[in-house]
Amino acid sequence: MTVTVPATDAGQLRARVDAELAAFLERQGPEWPDGAPRGVFTALQRFVLAGGKRVRPLFCYWGWRAAGGDDGDEIVVAAAALELFHAFALIHDDILDGSDRRRGEPSVHRLFADLHARSSWRGDPEAYGRNTALLCGDLCAAWSDQMFHECGLGVEQVHRGYTMFALMRTEVIAGEYLDLVSGVGDGSVASALTVIRMKAARYTVTRPLQIGATLAAAGPDLVAALADFGDPLGDAFQLRDDVLGVFGDPSVTGKSILDDLREGKPTVMMALARSVADRAQSARLRELFGNPDLDTAGATELREIIEATGAREKIEQMIRVRTDAALTALAAAPVRPEARAALAALAEHAVDRQH
Repeated sequence: MTVTVPATDAGQLRARVDAELAAFLERQGPEWPDGAPRGVFTALQRFVLAGGKRVRPLFCYWGWRAAGGDDGDEIVVAAAALELFHAFALIHDDILDGSDRRRGEPSVHRLFADLHARSSWRGDPEAYGRNTALLCGDLCAAWSDQMFHECGLGVEQVHRGYTMFALMRTEVIAGEYLDLVSGVGDGSVASALTVIRMKAARYTVTRPLQIGATLAAAGPDLVAALADFGDPLGDAFQLRDDVLGVFGDPSVTGKSILDDLREGKPTVMMALARSVADRAQSARLRELFGNPDLDTAGATELREIIEATGAREKIEQMIRVRTDAALTALAAAPVRPEARAALAALAEHAVDRQH
C-alpha cells in the first residue's frame, strides 16, 4: 500500500500554492467576457504566477496548523487567495511609488504604458498604463475574494476567517494612505515605524497567521499569541525589505535600488540617517534623497551617508531585537510542536534573505 505524505515543508507548500493559483486562473479563462481584449487576463496570469516568496500563504497555512487544523487542499486554496490580494497590493503600490520593475520584469503599469507606446495608440501612454494597472489590481482583489470563499471549507469557517481577512484589507489601504502622508510629514522614526506596522508588518505575518488560525476556530488566547509573534517579526521583515531596497542586488531582488531613493520613500532607515546626520550630510540628503533624476553616482553617495551615520547598523540591530522578541513569543505560544518548528524556520528565512 502506498502512503501519501502531506507536502508541508516550505518548498513543497509554495509549489502547492502555485498549483492552486494556476488552477484558479485557468478556470477564469472561459469566464472572461466575450469581446473584452484578453491582454489584461494574460498579463495578470503571468504576473501572479511569475514568482514571489508566497510568504503570506505560508504563514496562513501554519496559522491553521498551529490552531489544530490538519493538512488539506482546502486550507492551501484559502491561503493561496492571499497571494491574489498581494498581487492587488503590489500593482497599486508600484503605481503610487512610480516603480517600473517588479520581480525582475516591468511592473504592470509599465507593461501597458509600453504597449500603448509601441502600438502608437492615441492619448497618453503613461495614463493608459496607470489606468489599466488600476483595473488589473481591482480584478486581483475581486479574485482573491472569490478564491477565498470557494476554498472548500465550511461556510462558518470561511465566515470566521473572512472577518480577519477584511480587517487585513482595511489596514493595508489605511497603511498605504499613511505612507503617502508620511512622505509629506515630519519624516520621523516613529512615523515610519507606524507605517510599516500597518502597511506591511501585520499584512505580511500577523493577519495571515490569524486568518489561518480563525479558519480553524482558534480561541482569543491563541489569536493574541500569534500577534505577539507576528507583529515584531513583520516589522523585522519590512525593515529587511527597506535595507534590500537600497543595498540589495537588483539581479536577486528583481527591483532597482534607485527606486526607493528617487521616490524619497520614508523608511525607518532614512529617518534614522536624517536624525543623526551632520550639517554637510543633511544638506546632501536634502539634495539627493527624493530626486527623481538621481543617478548611480548619487545613489552611491547616499548609501555612503547612510553607512556613515550608522543608520544601516542601527536597522540591523532593530531587526535582531524584533526577531528575538518574535521567537521568544513563539516559544511561549500554545501551538502544535510541528507548527512551532515551521514558524521558527519561516521567521529565520523572513529576516535573513537576499530578496
